[in-house]
Amino acid sequence: MIALVQRVRGARVVVADRTTGAIDRGLLVFVCAEPHDDEAAAAKLVAKLLKLRIFADDAGKMNRSVQDVAGGLLIVSQFTLAADTSGGNRPSFVGAAPPGLGRALYEHVLALARAAHPTVAAGEFGAEMQVHLVNDGPVTIPLRV
Repeated sequence: MIALVQRVRGARVVVADRTTGAIDRGLLVFVCAEPHDDEAAAAKLVAKLLKLRIFADDAGKMNRSVQDVAGGLLIVSQFTLAADTSGGNRPSFVGAAPPGLGRALYEHVLALARAAHPTVAAGEFGAEMQVHLVNDGPVTIPLRV
């Protein structure tokens, strides 16, 4: 699975003029499943997200996790993370999981995150979304599990 993690002061997702998910301080996580991914990969991703130490401690060092700071998770599906632009100027998305698998793994990520963390919000799989965020730092971390 591929994820792009952004440390945020706040973020929200809007679909058709309604907010589907919003958090204050925490992590905005864009997630993309690849064809070879499975539930074990989803579990590994969620474990990594919850323990990723990218929040400042009292000394100003990135040493705290989203759990340590009681931050939120806003998890958004984004198949375009699998884009391949090596063949020209138009991206190919053959590296993304087919929609059925992508949806199932995205929903599994959400279920695992909600079972392990108190504040989890979400986008809407396959929808045209507007993502509003205030990146904190900025801190943006790509992950592949």
